[in-house]
Amino acid sequence: MIDRKGMFSYLAITFVITYAIEGVLILAGFRMTDIPPLYGQLVIAGVMWVPALATVLTIKFVTREGFAITNFRIGSWRPYLKTALVIPAGFVVIYGLTWLIGLGQPDWQLAQFRELMASAGADVSEMPPSSVFLPALFLATLIITPFINSIFGFGEEFGWRGYLLPKLMPLGRARAYVLTGVIWGLWHAPIILVGFNYPGYPILGVIWMAGMTTALSLYMNELTLRHRSSILAGWMHGVFNSQGYGIWRLLFPDVNPLLGGLTGLVGIAVWLAPGLWEMRRRPAADA
Repeated sequence: MIDRKGMFSYLAITFVITYAIEGVLILAGFRMTDIPPLYGQLVIAGVMWVPALATVLTIKFVTREGFAITNFRIGSWRPYLKTALVIPAGFVVIYGLTWLIGLGQPDWQLAQFRELMASAGADVSEMPPSSVFLPALFLATLIITPFINSIFGFGEEFGWRGYLLPKLMPLGRARAYVLTGVIWGLWHAPIILVGFNYPGYPILGVIWMAGMTTALSLYMNELTLRHRSSILAGWMHGVFNSQGYGIWRLLFPDVNPLLGGLTGLVGIAVWLAPGLWEMRRRPAADA
């Protein structure tokens, strides 16, 4: 039976705080285009911890049920290594298909990125050649930035997969997974409306974002529940963000966000594949 009190309290706290903070930011003129102001980027990064805050407030003051439900544990190292390889491989497939079917061309010289940095006042003459910069950046997104991004990723995942997902599981695995993904996507709505991920497509962008997060949720939910670890969920989120906001958007700057790349139909289709594959396997929680 669903704990409606806990679930709705968590969602109310998460959405009210998030939408209030981002609403004030947007009313102050913040937009997610080109290079957003640093103060806004810091606020958005901080907002990633709102789901964790909502989880703590709900458990401590509403349900008083204890934190065992959140699976706040590390677990085995194997799924961390596995996802550190599978998620970047997914991005290789996504952008390989985007290129192959003609939805985007790689900017090997990073001309648009250099122009953007120059317009922001940076001295691009000091920037290393693309033949050095691109491999170095890709290597960093594999072995360095996931550890940084997973700190912020855990702020979300302690809520989404640590608290909300178990609360929805009485509905059945398929419904719980879809609802978690859709809710996760709609949580991003305010910044989608001002250019995040889908510039030029505010309304369709909200819908597409929910589709992308739902597709990705299949994979993340399955591994989180199987290994009983919301910390693993934070790690997967960090690996994903390291790739999503690392080399690929610099290399493919002109992809239609609704069709190709991470955010488009190609990305949604690719992320469904490992999620459905994992769902076919028998659940086996590790020790």
